[in-house]
Amino acid sequence: MIKSRWFLAALAALTLSGCVSVPDAVKGNSPTPQQDLARVMNAPQLYVGQEARFGGRVVAMHNQQGKTRLEIATVPLDAGARPILGEPSRGRIYAEVNGFLDPVDFNNQLVTVVGPITGAVDGKVGNTPYKFMVMRADGYKRWRVVQQVVMPPQPIDPWMWHGPRPWGWGYGGWGWYNPGPAQVQSVVTE
Repeated sequence: MIKSRWFLAALAALTLSGCVSVPDAVKGNSPTPQQDLARVMNAPQLYVGQEARFGGRVVAMHNQQGKTRLEIATVPLDAGARPILGEPSRGRIYAEVNGFLDPVDFNNQLVTVVGPITGAVDGKVGNTPYKFMVMRADGYKRWRVVQQVVMPPQPIDPWMWHGPRPWGWGYGGWGWYNPGPAQVQSVVTE
């Protein structure tokens, strides 16, 4: 009986957590797009034409005739292609998007881009020379950061009815369980 309750609780937790999938906008065509910026920057010419998926914070944008160039400080992505909060930048890239993107909607926002690598160009970060990987962003996804309250772990049911005990049948709780206050954390969402 207790094992079946544990199994049902575990099954409910798995069902509630859901499956993480990459949004269609940044899924791309390759089952394993390139995501290792350090590897690409060691020999960018070897990766020209290969599909890549990178994400991070838009630190600058440049609207040009017919396209917008996003300068992105990249961070690692999770299994759902969302930038992982709190990670340090792995480097910067230029992602070129066809059409006009309004800086009001993208400056300092989290994005993920997918598309072919087109090369590398010299540029600057502040006054420091920097080599940027360049890619054509065939798909992009802007993310939102929201705050959510995370409740501390609770026991399944400390007062549940237990079977025979040395002291007889009855409730088998051990008293009130208070693991501490709830936490507020930031999460990346659609």
